Amino acid sequence: MGLRCGIVGLPNVGKSTLFSALTNIQNVAANYEFATIDPNIGIIDVPDDRLDILSEIVNPQRVVPATIEFVDIAGLVKGASKNEGRGNGFLTNIREVDAIVHVIRCFDDVNIVRSVGPVNPVSDKEIIEMELQLKDLESVDKKIGRIERSAKSGDPRAKAELEVLKQYKATLEQGKNARTLEVSEDEKKAVTDLFLLTMKPMMYVANVDEKYLHEDNSHVKALKEAVSKEGANIVKICAALEAQIAEITEKEEKKMFLEEYGLKESGLNRMIRAGYELLDLITYFTAGEKEVRAWTIKKGWKAPQAAGVIHTDFERGFIKAEVVKLTDFQKFKSEAACREAGKLAIEGKEYVVEDGDIMHFRFNV
Repeated sequence: MGLRCGIVGLPNVGKSTLFSALTNIQNVAANYEFATIDPNIGIIDVPDDRLDILSEIVNPQRVVPATIEFVDIAGLVKGASKNEGRGNGFLTNIREVDAIVHVIRCFDDVNIVRSVGPVNPVSDKEIIEMELQLKDLESVDKKIGRIERSAKSGDPRAKAELEVLKQYKATLEQGKNARTLEVSEDEKKAVTDLFLLTMKPMMYVANVDEKYLHEDNSHVKALKEAVSKEGANIVKICAALEAQIAEITEKEEKKMFLEEYGLKESGLNRMIRAGYELLDLITYFTAGEKEVRAWTIKKGWKAPQAAGVIHTDFERGFIKAEVVKLTDFQKFKSEAACREAGKLAIEGKEYVVEDGDIMHFRFNV
């Protein structure tokens, strides 16, 4: 599955530093607005200890983790929806992602340029949100203009679609995100072709000084209160520290560095996993001598859909799935031993895949 998270925020909040740490590539990270113009793209491995467990048992030729694509989108500014600061191009980049990671500055530093007054994470959140809403409102208005004539002529489909569009318009005009409107899945089809920015799931990243990694400063507290009603995730990280962690290649050295700061894992690992959860994704595994691989699917997918991620022929000609749970694989050490112990289940087309399943598909085309 091609999965993309777009990293957005006002200029100089730490987006490019964060992205550089994510990808371990020295992308542009400069102390001036619009240091990033074209979006940088990085494919990031999803950290998963279960791959290590499987690798130790199977000893494969290679291990392939699940991945997420992160896109570093240039800093937005107030007025972006009206093309301020080259905003229209940047908003187009956001349209192409599956979820949004909103990086918000929650640290004080007089040496880092800030063009919109004192540090205020709630205001920063609202500025970005408003620009996305205004752009969505423009898209909805344009579509309303296109179908009004058909609706007035009595076309029942156009009339139904127009009513839904008007609901989205009213929601956006009230300063609410499109995803907050409660409509049926069928009614949502009225805006599917618009790729509304505020329909996308959102995660917030609070970029803090390292001294506030274990306690919340006033900025983080204010941000948490502002997003509490949304039920959104906030991941707290120190982008500058993450950049240092990313440069350490030795596993033991990295572990010691993290322990110095009282951390069990990097903030980036938590952010990557949160992005995975934000998109409602789970992982299943295939394990053999040639390869141990993590496969990404949507939660709730049935076995044939999951098989289709490997190859469309697997879904088209699906016969059955052989499923082993990780705990059983750890205990019995092989698929054959699991079968002998009665721990290998034969599942059909209606089986809903669970996170962590080890699967082998039978198909015929």
